[in-house]
Amino acid sequence: MHRLRTTVSRLRPLTAAQTAQNRSQHRLVGTKGGLRTLQPVRRLNTSVASEPFLNGTSSNYVEEMYYAWLENPKSVHKSWDVFFRNANAGAPPGSAYQSPPLFGGTSQALVGAQPNVEKLVEDHLAVQLLIRAYQVRGHHIAKLDPLDISCVDFDDTPCAVGFQNVGAYGLTESDLDKVFRLPTTTFVGGDESALPLREIIRRLETAYCQHIGVEFMFINDMEQCQWIRKKFETPGIMQFSLEEKRTLLARMIRATRFEEFLQRKWSSEKRFGLEGCESLIPALKTIIDKSSQSGVESVIMGMSHRARWNELLQ
Repeated sequence: MHRLRTTVSRLRPLTAAQTAQNRSQHRLVGTKGGLRTLQPVRRLNTSVASEPFLNGTSSNYVEEMYYAWLENPKSVHKSWDVFFRNANAGAPPGSAYQSPPLFGGTSQALVGAQPNVEKLVEDHLAVQLLIRAYQVRGHHIAKLDPLDISCVDFDDTPCAVGFQNVGAYGLTESDLDKVFRLPTTTFVGGDESALPLREIIRRLETAYCQHIGVEFMFINDMEQCQWIRKKFETPGIMQFSLEEKRTLLARMIRATRFEEFLQRKWSSEKRFGLEGCESLIPALKTIIDKSSQSGVESVIMGMSHRARWNELLQ
């Protein structure tokens, strides 16, 4: 295997099609004065002629590429990967090699799969429409009722998102496991540029349809929209460290205990307390902390009566 790796590393990384072309254009007819005499070969209209690189002296090269592919499929060109996959699947001579797909996956280049470019483009456009539907209307199906008792439908138009509604965009259930390239208007991929449709929908559901609803697509500033998308769609953006969780809990407890003190001290007085929006205090404190770290020297807040004492105390 050491000799195999050394030999393969010295070879120029030709594709299967290039090797086929180079090996099939000439044949050896004799020697003269120690020199080889080559003669152009007439192409045959047969399935075997599609893979002449499997014959003659090139068999050693193909064998070395095959062993390298067995050790690591990514160590060879994508066309070789497709060829060896098809050959192992029992493809007949002349059918094993397929052109690599246009959008980066190998599943569409396997035996019996003829890439339909028009259908491929339509499916990718449909995925982009689905992503935009979450960004525009995902907040309409966010879980904002903690008791799940609300029976009021505030939206007359249904939000056609989710696994069960992919048909509204021309997709089928079989497309859920296909890999699609992500557009630049979403950050659900993180460091990945392509994801299966099922995973794309799952991440969009997590970003827009949980216990926080965000409505921002009415903003005309593209830069602002991208900033909001990045803050909500990036995978793991809502994950907090242990120290951050302790800080949030401490601020929440401080706010609620102060409300309990006000209730006991002035029980007969009319006041607008914090009840129902306890998370407001940790949120405001976090905004002020981040602002001060970025150089903000003063903060001016326009406040209502509700929770005013609690906010001033913090």
